[in-house]
Amino acid sequence: MPGAAATRNLVAYQPLGALLAIMPWNFPFWQVIRAAVPALAAGNVLALKHADNVPGCALALEEAFQEAGFPAGVFQTLMIGIPAVDAVIRDPRIQALTLTGSEKAGIAVGRTAGEVLKKCVLELGGSDAFVVLEDAELGEAAAQGCIARFQNSGQSCIAAKRFILVDEVADAFLEVFRAKAAALKSGDPRAEGVTLGPLARLDLRDKLHEQVQDAIERGAKPLLGCQKPAGKGAFYPASILDGVRPGMRVWTEEVFGPVASVIRVKDEAEALQVANATSFGLGGCVWARDAKRGEAFARRLQSGSAFVNRMVKSDARLPFGGVKRSGHGRELSIHGIHEFVNIKTISID
Repeated sequence: MPGAAATRNLVAYQPLGALLAIMPWNFPFWQVIRAAVPALAAGNVLALKHADNVPGCALALEEAFQEAGFPAGVFQTLMIGIPAVDAVIRDPRIQALTLTGSEKAGIAVGRTAGEVLKKCVLELGGSDAFVVLEDAELGEAAAQGCIARFQNSGQSCIAAKRFILVDEVADAFLEVFRAKAAALKSGDPRAEGVTLGPLARLDLRDKLHEQVQDAIERGAKPLLGCQKPAGKGAFYPASILDGVRPGMRVWTEEVFGPVASVIRVKDEAEALQVANATSFGLGGCVWARDAKRGEAFARRLQSGSAFVNRMVKSDARLPFGGVKRSGHGRELSIHGIHEFVNIKTISID
């Protein structure tokens, strides 16, 4: 009868079907694996449109899935250019899509997906805050900060980009941080002892230097590097800009390279305000000996992930993604698996 409770209610998690993954060049294997494995585990199949400058990685991944025993067609690479992506999204065989890339790419893909009413997960850019409070353990914070900013030559969406330092400890932190950054050796990453490779392209290096020059012209102080080297290759030195303020490009834009922007604040309250004063919201971390204080701060960060006394990392056991202009949806963990299933209610009487 109407309104009577069913004899049995259940929730079924059913695959959507064929998914499109649009992936970036900066971590060409890991980015694909973390998108593909949960999707395939849920019963979907996946077509990969990889970045144009890493086609070898795309083909190697397809081969790896075949060698692992996946049936033909479950994971396949589409060797297509960017102009062809729109038509693939509109293809009725594609049920949903996931993209890791720039804000510009996310807007374009999201617009098309919206027009055909297809779900999309967008993992876009970031300008992660690295907040150091006055009770932080400065040696460990500086060591982790160096890795968080300069690994992969700073070409990471979750790299620490804005170093927000309470005045009381700013100079002491920068003394250690600068020394560690200055010790990084630039060159061919395949050579022994090299710890800082080149940027992916010359145009990316040029954009980075333009951001640095803009900051210096507007009053930022170059503490380290900040000079475009002569010679071949898209190299850029480990660089630190002190005194970054609103109005500078490095304040509002994502800095995708080995440049740390230092922002000095008077106290914890201002640190939180500055950390959240960005259109991005991917990740962030805070350093404080008082773990409860750190957790309270982390809960108020406007980001998809927040770490206390640890640099931001992605972990297959934990959901990963952003808020604001860093995208929406989640990858990894059970939450990432649920992004690409039909969560179906079944009620039986």
